[in-house]
Amino acid sequence: MGKITGFLEYTREMPVRRPPAERINDWFEIYQPFPEESIRKQGARCMDCGVPFCHTGCPVNNIIPDWNDLVWRGRWREAIRVLHATNNFPEFTGRICPAPCEASCVLGINEPAVTIKNIEKTIVDRAWEEGWIVPEYPAGRTGKRVAVVGSGPAGLAAAQQLARAGHSVTVFEKSDRIGGLLRYGIPNFKMEKHLIDRRIEQMTAEGVEFVVNAHVGQNVAVSELRRDFDAILLSGGAEQPRDLKVPGRDLKGIHYAMEFLPQANKVCEGDKVSNQILATGKRVVIIGGGDTGADCLGTSHRQHASHISQFELMPKPPESRAPHTPWPLWPMQLRTESAHEEGGHRDWSLNTLRFSGDEHGNVKKLHAIRVGPPPNFEAMPETEFDMDVDLVLLAMGFTGAVRSGLIEDLGVALDARGNVQANADFMSSVPGVFAAGDVRRGQSLVVWAIAEGRKAARGIDEYLMGSSRLPG
Repeated sequence: MGKITGFLEYTREMPVRRPPAERINDWFEIYQPFPEESIRKQGARCMDCGVPFCHTGCPVNNIIPDWNDLVWRGRWREAIRVLHATNNFPEFTGRICPAPCEASCVLGINEPAVTIKNIEKTIVDRAWEEGWIVPEYPAGRTGKRVAVVGSGPAGLAAAQQLARAGHSVTVFEKSDRIGGLLRYGIPNFKMEKHLIDRRIEQMTAEGVEFVVNAHVGQNVAVSELRRDFDAILLSGGAEQPRDLKVPGRDLKGIHYAMEFLPQANKVCEGDKVSNQILATGKRVVIIGGGDTGADCLGTSHRQHASHISQFELMPKPPESRAPHTPWPLWPMQLRTESAHEEGGHRDWSLNTLRFSGDEHGNVKKLHAIRVGPPPNFEAMPETEFDMDVDLVLLAMGFTGAVRSGLIEDLGVALDARGNVQANADFMSSVPGVFAAGDVRRGQSLVVWAIAEGRKAARGIDEYLMGSSRLPG
């Protein structure tokens, strides 16, 4: 643990965010530097709680109390070893994970929880600055070849684990750069992309081969992978967006969030995007109140929209933890992201009825009505309204993996939700073909993707070698 009386002496403290008026004019991360002495005090708040529920709150089972104690004692190099023992990419989760570990922190029962996420981020950033993170090579090579399809967090975690076990790993990515959702789904103001690039350099040195513009099932034949590799991991994510099937949906100016966000990220990479979807000077409505909707909100601010509204079908959550989600469960409560601090209008219990447009086929009005609570969402009488709009962004989540191409060609079985079905070792119904991340569990968190990638790597290693020393 940290300092025995630390949780009594120190209060929760977080880095200060840059002023909204400043940060909406750039794409850099929003937090200001945090003094080392302050982060050590936050580590000291970790309690000798007997049963550390943060372990089970964390999908990768981070050994949180151990590295909190090491941070308090200033033993940073040992802290990064403990952190890396369970998490390949803490610089990703330390920035974009919603921190279920903090929701299950024992101190959080009656006091503000330990700042686990920020401590994690500080450890790994310090380790990179000090040069402690270097390629890790296997003791020998197995001669086995593994194809990883998809370079998001699940695919990258699995690829690194398998390479360190001595296998030859090739990662196939359909886009022009490695990173998947991390690269083109997460805006730069939440995670700058040089963080991915330096991990790719490390993994390349460890022997992982990366192939971009390689859309397996399209310009790369599935039969080639079956012929050339001893095992295949499907880690392509859940990319089928949930649509809004209402009259006027086909009007110009209505787009999925994942049409809008990747284009903004490409421009941040220095690319020129023809006919880019831009919020500049427009009246924007974002339909969907989750993380993706908040990402659209922050991006629209930085493109200087004239007005932005974000609508959600569900009722407004309570300001504090709802009674039906007691500790240590993930709490149902209102969350205000950095993008919400920057402006825009949020509203709940709204159902979109239709869109209408002008003579050129451009969307110009959204027609909606207020509704009651789930599961019926009954329309409330005399609450229908319309509003002027130039751009509508659909951020209502995803319904599973895209089935055409790779998944259909492989013939893997799907579960009732349309995800790739896999056993406890993450093998699909086709021998030698494994699945991890959103393609297996459905739309979820980056930290869950990393956890599944690591577990799938162990399953693949055991399948190839008969046993495995990789952590599960």
